[in-house]
Amino acid sequence: MAAGNTYEAIATNTTTALAASVTFSSIPGTYTDLVLVCEGIGTGDAYPYIQFNGDTGTNYSSTQIYGDGATATTSRRTNDSKIDAVIWRTTGRNNIIANVMNYSNSTTFKTFLMHGNNSSQYVQTTAGLWRNTAAITSLTVFAQYVNFAVGCNFSLYGIKAA
Repeated sequence: MAAGNTYEAIATNTTTALAASVTFSSIPGTYTDLVLVCEGIGTGDAYPYIQFNGDTGTNYSSTQIYGDGATATTSRRTNDSKIDAVIWRTTGRNNIIANVMNYSNSTTFKTFLMHGNNSSQYVQTTAGLWRNTAAITSLTVFAQYVNFAVGCNFSLYGIKAA
């Protein structure tokens, strides 16, 4: 990101009921990058994941590093149908910040970098690739196995070149 770029809010969603997913659609192609910020808890141990443009094909690859203060582990996923985010616990606050670079470019695959943590247990970083040249026009965050609790905040920002 070049100096002088600014964040502009595209959309915000705060859950007012239990939610299995949150979707941002009709994302304008006028920014250089996207930033997704999620904060809240699950109704049980949630395993959030993200998909672009409703793509459920095996077009995602990622590498994760995870640490809890005592142990660090890594994992690699190829030909996956989603981007796995950080586990959301029912205790402590859970946060995810995902950066999607060059999201509106229609000639290259999309790369992303995601950081997440639970305030009392762990931290995780994920780097990956969506193997599709389509511009990203929608993004959905799913809560696998359980729901996002009431009061979870999801915000999508665009990075606008100065």
